[in-house]
Amino acid sequence: MGATQHIDDQVEWDMVLEKTQVVVADFYADWCGPCKMIGPHFERLADEYAKPKKMAFVKVNTEKGSIGQMYGVRSLPTFKVLHKGAVVETVTGANPAALAGAIVKASKLVQGGGSAEVFGNRGQTLGGSGASGSAMSNLTFDPASIIRHIITIIGLYLVSFFSSDAYRSAKNSSFNIENKKSTAHVTNANIVRPPATAPSKPKTFKTLADLSSEDTSATGEAIKNPEAVEQIVRQAKQRFRDTLPKGYLNEEEYRLYERLYGPPLRETTPEDVGIPEHSDMGRAESDGEGILLRELDGGEFEEISYEMAKQSIEGGESLENYVVAKEPGYIDIVARSERERIALERLQDDFDSAAQAQEEAAYEPEEPDEDDGLLDGTEGETSWATGYYPTSQPTATAEARRFHPYTLEARFHDTPVEILLPQERLVKPLQSLLGRTHLAHVKTAAESAFGGRGLPTSPVTPFGLRNGHMGGIGLPPDTKHMTEIEADAFLAAYVPGAYASTMATLREVRKRIGSGWIQSRLENNGPGLSVLDAGAGGAGLVAWEQIVQAEWDLLAEKGKVEGDKIPGKKTVVVSSDRLRGRLKTFLHNTTFLPRLPDYVHSGTMKSGQHLDSGSEPQKRKSYDVIIATHLFLKEKQDHYRQAILNNLWALLNPDGGVLIVTEKAHPRGFEAVAHVRDTLLKQFMLPQSGESLTDAKDFNPGYHRELEAGRILAPCTNHGPCPMYPEPGKSKGRKDYCHFSQRFVRPGFYSKLLGSESHNQGEVEFSYVAIQKGVQTGEGQNSKQLTEDAFVGYERAEETPEMQTLPRIILPPIKRKGHVTLDTCTPEGRLERWTIPKSFSKVAYHDARKSRWGDLWALGAKTRVPRSARNGSGVDTEKQRSIQAKKAEREAAREGLGTDWQVKTRPGRGNSRTKRQEDLIRQIMKDQHDDDKEIDMEVDEELAEMDREAEGERRFKQ
Repeated sequence: MGATQHIDDQVEWDMVLEKTQVVVADFYADWCGPCKMIGPHFERLADEYAKPKKMAFVKVNTEKGSIGQMYGVRSLPTFKVLHKGAVVETVTGANPAALAGAIVKASKLVQGGGSAEVFGNRGQTLGGSGASGSAMSNLTFDPASIIRHIITIIGLYLVSFFSSDAYRSAKNSSFNIENKKSTAHVTNANIVRPPATAPSKPKTFKTLADLSSEDTSATGEAIKNPEAVEQIVRQAKQRFRDTLPKGYLNEEEYRLYERLYGPPLRETTPEDVGIPEHSDMGRAESDGEGILLRELDGGEFEEISYEMAKQSIEGGESLENYVVAKEPGYIDIVARSERERIALERLQDDFDSAAQAQEEAAYEPEEPDEDDGLLDGTEGETSWATGYYPTSQPTATAEARRFHPYTLEARFHDTPVEILLPQERLVKPLQSLLGRTHLAHVKTAAESAFGGRGLPTSPVTPFGLRNGHMGGIGLPPDTKHMTEIEADAFLAAYVPGAYASTMATLREVRKRIGSGWIQSRLENNGPGLSVLDAGAGGAGLVAWEQIVQAEWDLLAEKGKVEGDKIPGKKTVVVSSDRLRGRLKTFLHNTTFLPRLPDYVHSGTMKSGQHLDSGSEPQKRKSYDVIIATHLFLKEKQDHYRQAILNNLWALLNPDGGVLIVTEKAHPRGFEAVAHVRDTLLKQFMLPQSGESLTDAKDFNPGYHRELEAGRILAPCTNHGPCPMYPEPGKSKGRKDYCHFSQRFVRPGFYSKLLGSESHNQGEVEFSYVAIQKGVQTGEGQNSKQLTEDAFVGYERAEETPEMQTLPRIILPPIKRKGHVTLDTCTPEGRLERWTIPKSFSKVAYHDARKSRWGDLWALGAKTRVPRSARNGSGVDTEKQRSIQAKKAEREAAREGLGTDWQVKTRPGRGNSRTKRQEDLIRQIMKDQHDDDKEIDMEVDEELAEMDREAEGERRFKQ
């Protein structure tokens, strides 16, 4: 990776320190956002300043080894400059200016400077900074220097001897060489901000051509020899890479440049030298006027506010006592010569001019196109957003103004789409637990437990292995016996994916059921809700805590709750003692159960005893939320699955309890979830009309179950048979199955398990169903009429639609030029393909292009056609699964194409058919991106026009 070197252990670190004079170390972590932000800046500086055996740039992952602890790294990122093995400078945080300044100083150490004179002395002296070894040698062999130091010491002694305040007199004396330095070094203790640079000199308006004849090198000597010309050419190559600013080199220098490197590719742009990333560096935070300094009697400076200076000047103080010091900017730090400074300042001016022009163009009125679809033919109506967001409402967010409110409410994913695992509650505890064992051993154990390389039987299955492993989870949390290394492997490989899928389903349930369901149990410090994590291994409880914490914060803002302790009960099913001991370190106030309670089979026996409880019946528990993750697929027999479902339903609170069933996203996982849904609708829940299908006279308690009220919350919008699961059981050759995806940011240890440390974007796919017990949707709902109403759309409807009666997008939208096609599952229980062209509605077309897989759709469509599900035929066999597994292994040997948001490439061979297909898909996705940008620009123009009209009306009224 460029000129940087990754350090993995103490041996490599010692070798770098031994062989290199100056080492610049970047202490980082894979999960650290600021580390990723400043990483490219560190790489650019490394490419520019690195020199073999003289100056090395290394990156040290604090999650590996103990090098970070040895150097006291407590925050990330941290940069340390080491000279001959000793730390001479430390930069903490993502501060590009400070990092660049430290590296520029460090480069002077390579040229022979001492660390004390380059980075300054740590202490405070009167006679000057502490001398380094080289400086002491200069004192020894330079008689004039010795005489000057003797005079300085005698002068300081005499001044301090005849003064009442010896220290202050000596410090302010002319014999103190610190006072002879530039006024750029502000040493007064009254200054709050860091020492500022001296007031910048007026710009000399010399052109690059003028400087080509009188330019000076970094040492300040005039360029008169070929060596100096070569130095300028090499510096130009280092600074501008394969580009060159116009007129930067004269004819002689340009000829040498072409002979060494060939002609430049193009003229340098601001992006080539990092100006857009650092354009605001060095600008004052308040009013852009810089730091105002006042000169004191002793020649020192103190910082003073502009208001105080104004009062002092009005009182008679001279204006000459004040100077303005500017914070050093990006150009001030990186420019090594006057020629470079002028070239960079020109690029900075070009960037500022372009940014200003772009900003002004955003507010210029433009004539709307005749067929832009924004006007619906009625005079006076200028925008679709007028009816929803009045222009007088300044609090409407940009996203709320750009999208229809029903589109935002119907989303499956939040903003941003990726889920970030909570650092304090999950990632850091896991890192601490895994830090006790070498990660290579954990990786070996994880691959052994979860199906080999790529962990195909973990919650997250790699793309190339999704069709070949259709069994359950390799190492579920209810495994009774786990070794120490298996418990670590479970934490590293199972928990991240389980958290992401559970968090996605909980967020969707929260949206569809409403916040009142949780807040009503938390208000006035109520009893809270009880949750059972049956299968997620504690990850479900952490996700639930995030949901409840958000509701608690909302109530706290309204003053309806007090304190930080959120009421409620948490329970998790974990069988292994070793895994339980690890989870207890970060799951506090949690009850651990070795298995699911079984109330169905704990009735009274003929002997008077109770199963599992002796003579006393068990105290029945009831949970408001049950997260059943990966419980059904692993069971091969149908009656085992039925027993698990009976237990879960018995444990669920009959007064609004929610059951969430989640399995892996493949045909067998979907069939397990669909079987649960089908069984609940037929055997456990009353029809939505509230009338039982069995007459009271025919009801037999020995054969019939007493049906209870209930409803499906998500993802289904109907309570009839699933169109993708018309017949119970396994199906051979199933192509269509209901599943969804959730992206998440991989922790560092998880990426290492997968062997892709540089890639931190993960995606988990899953099938799920959420059911609420004890609540009916109501009578009189006609599913066919609901579908018709949704097809017409609620864009300008007066009545508010019920979100659970809208069609759901079950596949990634198909975006084409001028129209979008959505595959939906309608409230009628049918699969249909809806098409939304630009001519149908500008609003619907814009929102359809921004819709995602899993969203509900409320804005209608112009056309629709039925779509038959590819459910396969017959019962699946072991032979068929074996053929699919071998095929999947061949596909996994090479990378394929990913989902709609990512294209995974593999090297092609010539003009092969696969390569042509990949090129076609890339071109299609590029066209989609261009269309998205076009529609965004049109919507932005509409919103800007609304703002201008509102401003005109306001001024007219005034």
